[in-house]
Amino acid sequence: MTTHREPLDSVLDTVGETPLVRVHGAPEDVPVYAKLESFNPGASVKDRIGAYMLEAMLDSGELPEGGTVIEPTAGNTGIGFAVAAGQLDVDAVFVVPERFSVEKQTLMDALGADVINTPTEDGMGGAIERAHELAEELDDAVVPQQFSNPLNTEAHYELTGPEIHDALDGEVGAMVAGCGTAGTLMGTAGYLREHNPDTHVVAVEPTGSLYATTKGRDVDEAEYKTEGIGTHDPSTNELFDPEFVDDVVQISDRDTHAELQRLAREEGHLVGSSSAANSLAAIDVAEAIAAGEVDAPHDSVVTVFPDSSERYLSKGIYGDYEEWEG
Repeated sequence: MTTHREPLDSVLDTVGETPLVRVHGAPEDVPVYAKLESFNPGASVKDRIGAYMLEAMLDSGELPEGGTVIEPTAGNTGIGFAVAAGQLDVDAVFVVPERFSVEKQTLMDALGADVINTPTEDGMGGAIERAHELAEELDDAVVPQQFSNPLNTEAHYELTGPEIHDALDGEVGAMVAGCGTAGTLMGTAGYLREHNPDTHVVAVEPTGSLYATTKGRDVDEAEYKTEGIGTHDPSTNELFDPEFVDDVVQISDRDTHAELQRLAREEGHLVGSSSAANSLAAIDVAEAIAAGEVDAPHDSVVTVFPDSSERYLSKGIYGDYEEWEG
């Protein structure tokens, strides 16, 4: 499927305009629609910020022509930046905690980027620290820092939000999305709320993550297998605005694992674990709207399927739950 009817000059011209597809596990009277971001050239939602942020930084002069972009990333952002960097004549270096998907790191390398691993136990905080150390060692290097750079949110405000709004003729009752950096939810929902302030906004995280604490909830911190969303330290995720979010929904790894297998088996969606968590949360919101428990301006829910399951096959996501490495 493609929305492009004419030949294009660059792979960057294919970023965005991804399909919006109904999720049939949701109630009939309150449909859930998912934005299928694996249709981007680097096969994830992060292609949007890769192209948008690098082009904006080159235009502003923050990133010199022929310079180097260094980013701490779990993988998809690295791929998105690497796709853009290769077309914009920028060097790319990515700092990735060891535990994250081997497939993602292989793809970053294939796109011409340098990949540097940091210890799993140091988390994203360790990767962020190492990225800034590297930037100080190199000339003309910048760290876009997806966790705090407003261009991350702006990319989704300018691109993802309008696409969803136009596809549904503005009739979006709720926006539900997982939060890693929170850029996708903040930017997309920001655009939708600008057109309808009553749009219900829900953040999704794995059980064990701590975004819910920003809404005053007492939740236990724990390790989780769901990759790409969640945080152990909300203070490092500067784009997330708890005042803008109506609710934070936690989804257990076990439920997520079952849903990603259901999505493949019943609906033909080959998606990663964050997509499955988004699906379950969006269905819960749709059921709450149908039951009159959530007041939404329209009987519809939109979510995002950020990437493809092919990124995680080596981790056994389609095997038994106990075998899933996460």
